[in-house]
Amino acid sequence: MFKKVLIANRGEIALRIHRACKEMGIQTVAVHSTADANSMAVRLADESVCIGPPQSRDSYLNIPSIISAATLTGADAIHPGYGFLSENSQFARIIEEHGFTFIGPRSEHIDIMGDKVMAKQTAKSLGLPVIPGSDGAVETSEDGLKIATEMGFPVLIKAASGGGGRGMKVVRQASEFDEQYRTARSEAKANFGDDTVYIEKYLEKPRHIEIQIFGDKHGNAVHLGERDCSTQRRHQKVIEEAPSPVLSEDERQSIGNLAAKMVRDMGYVGAGTIEFLYENGEFYFMEMNTRIQVEHPVTEMITGVDLIAEQIRVAAGEPLSIPDNIRFRGHAIEVRINAEDPATFIPSPGEIRQFHAAGGLGVRFDSAVYNGYRIPPFYDSMVGKLIVHGRTREECIRRLRRAIQETVVDGVKTTLPLHLWILDQPEFLSGDYNIHWLEKKLAARDADQKAA
Repeated sequence: MFKKVLIANRGEIALRIHRACKEMGIQTVAVHSTADANSMAVRLADESVCIGPPQSRDSYLNIPSIISAATLTGADAIHPGYGFLSENSQFARIIEEHGFTFIGPRSEHIDIMGDKVMAKQTAKSLGLPVIPGSDGAVETSEDGLKIATEMGFPVLIKAASGGGGRGMKVVRQASEFDEQYRTARSEAKANFGDDTVYIEKYLEKPRHIEIQIFGDKHGNAVHLGERDCSTQRRHQKVIEEAPSPVLSEDERQSIGNLAAKMVRDMGYVGAGTIEFLYENGEFYFMEMNTRIQVEHPVTEMITGVDLIAEQIRVAAGEPLSIPDNIRFRGHAIEVRINAEDPATFIPSPGEIRQFHAAGGLGVRFDSAVYNGYRIPPFYDSMVGKLIVHGRTREECIRRLRRAIQETVVDGVKTTLPLHLWILDQPEFLSGDYNIHWLEKKLAARDADQKAA
């Protein structure tokens, strides 16, 4: 087992990794920008190293500085968390070349799944159902229009190296295709340095279902059930829950076993998430995230498995400790608390003057903030995650409503009021929603407020 792990991240995930390491008897090194010098992870880690100024490109994305910090502190391994360099295959290779262990998958698997076209082709070859679409990259607008016409509108133009909704355009009729194709390629180039795009059939009312998987270095692979991440705004997840309120046990096991087989056949090592769109009883592979997810706590709550600790054990060469027939217990929901105006979604950095985390049975609050902490304006606006567990979905929602009302984050605006509003919507309460539901609901609410 490792003696010292360097945490190449910040915020709540850095603190989450630190806590897992400490429980395993592993020392930690927190790297940080000058803006994060007073962060909780830095305060609690055994050692800390400043790796640059506030801008991510000069600190958390600065590979030489991170490698230097690992060398200076004598770390054995580096955990990338999520975001930043977590899905950067070059980072993984450099870590290994310098004699450290990357707590994540092999670099070749990051490469394969980082290219959406290659990922789709790989998933299809390994037996997963895929969304109808182009066989690969679409080089010209003329070729794309021909494919879209044969497939039937609406279609979705997607960046091959994309994510988060960038480089993604819905086209509902042929006359719109050329303009949207050019816009998608332009956005893809600007955001990812790669203007490759491909085409998929656009599903009107799908749900976003993702399967948590794990593989080890001994050829073992398991799934830990699904998470339903269909409550989204601008392709960004807002609320996640497990299990999904719409899947049957047979569907759960069928798609979970397919996902586990895929990673077993690939020889995949570590944590990963295989994401699907689900509509009318059918699953369609969307992408694979080769890292731990923001929403991993909901899976931990219904399985009792520490996914971060499992990542570390697997990276150290130990076999999986997760049984094939893992049992799921109750229901869990996570809400992402962002430092944003809940109506306009404009970021709201600043000093937290008063902070109180909700507590009680089945309540977990993952955050690195504290009284007097200043939220910097340089990074993602998420300041915490409130995760609640209940014996049933109904009990979980009641407990979540109470926990939100009990949470205090004073000094900045947050999305807590938005989450309370969502919990009052009949579609969410019944589980009858899809990935487009929240945006449409918010647009209708805003229109009613303007009319009034």
